[in-house]
Amino acid sequence: MIPATLQVSGLLTFTIAILVFFLGSGLNRALAPLRRWNIPEAVSGGLVAALATLACYKVLNVAVSFDLGARDMLLLYFFTGIGLNARLADLMAGGRPLLLLLLATVVYLALQNGIALAAAGLLGLPPGVAPLMGSVSLIGGHGTTIAWAPLITERFALPNAMEIGIASATLGLVVASLLGGPIAGFLISRQKLRGQDGAAPMMGLPDEAAGADTGKVTHVDILSTLLVLNMAILIAYGLEDAVERTGLKLPLFVVCLLVAIVLTNIVPRLLPRAPWPTRTPALALVSDLSLNVFLAMSLMSMQLWTLGGLGPALVVVLGLQALGAALYILFVVFPAMGRSYQAAVIAAGFTGISLGATPTAIANMTAVTKVHGPAPTAFIILPLVSAFFIDIANAVAIGFMLR
Repeated sequence: MIPATLQVSGLLTFTIAILVFFLGSGLNRALAPLRRWNIPEAVSGGLVAALATLACYKVLNVAVSFDLGARDMLLLYFFTGIGLNARLADLMAGGRPLLLLLLATVVYLALQNGIALAAAGLLGLPPGVAPLMGSVSLIGGHGTTIAWAPLITERFALPNAMEIGIASATLGLVVASLLGGPIAGFLISRQKLRGQDGAAPMMGLPDEAAGADTGKVTHVDILSTLLVLNMAILIAYGLEDAVERTGLKLPLFVVCLLVAIVLTNIVPRLLPRAPWPTRTPALALVSDLSLNVFLAMSLMSMQLWTLGGLGPALVVVLGLQALGAALYILFVVFPAMGRSYQAAVIAAGFTGISLGATPTAIANMTAVTKVHGPAPTAFIILPLVSAFFIDIANAVAIGFMLR
């Protein structure tokens, strides 16, 4: 029987996402392992909501579909906020770590595709499946999967390429959300690491200090922060066509990130008395809100029933990918980044690069820093690698695999 579809409107979707976040917050307070493993609140609640829609599909034969228009705007706020926090001095200081992280990510990209090719061969999967269980869906995420699946279908006569890729990206997102916090917690505990004293928060505020800090944030602070964010986003909209005419195909959120970086390093110098939101509690709160609601929407809208028809092969391959990612983070990424607290936070974020998406990476890092203290450099270099440089390298790798 063809399932009925329940279409949830945009406003209701946004409202449910807020409820899902509070559900996750309650679960994290009630279940000590979730706090100990630094699982983001939006992940805890989002997975429960996704399981609820799965039950609705299985029991009532109703497929719940959410209007995710608001999610796209939250993504722009999130990346613009990251850019507004990127001071030139920090970018210069992060030059060597940025290059090391980029190199480590490119090497892992090749490793991830190697795991997919070997597993697909051993399991006897059809040609064309390997890229969909490698960097197309994992490092690339849902967006890259949607872009490349039609070409894979045509090249390999694989009619369900889109479904396989989306399912792989969805499962990877779940694994990335659950893996990053425990890895960072293990490294911090084992190495006895701690956050940078006196550093302003890049994302969110520590839970134990939230009441005191948010009391200093006025409606004027929030409105001025939103004004700067909106101005940067509007400039990015205006530059989007110009960027495309150069031959570069950058997602709008990357353009927002770059515009915000330029603005935050020019405007305060030209107008030193003008209020600017870099490293302020107001920007941290707006960024945290955008990220949490975005992630709640992303996870609660996962259609988990699409995983069922793909058989155990997908679970086996994704299990191998998760194991490969964890070992690579522990024995390559963490040592390469200096075995410091910043390196441990980057290790949490690298799971988002390797298995999920940049917002997942930042959510993992935020959950860690709320407990253990700020890590400014990590929040600057990781988005630059995962939202900009790695997309170019991945396109080259995917093209090579398809040839």
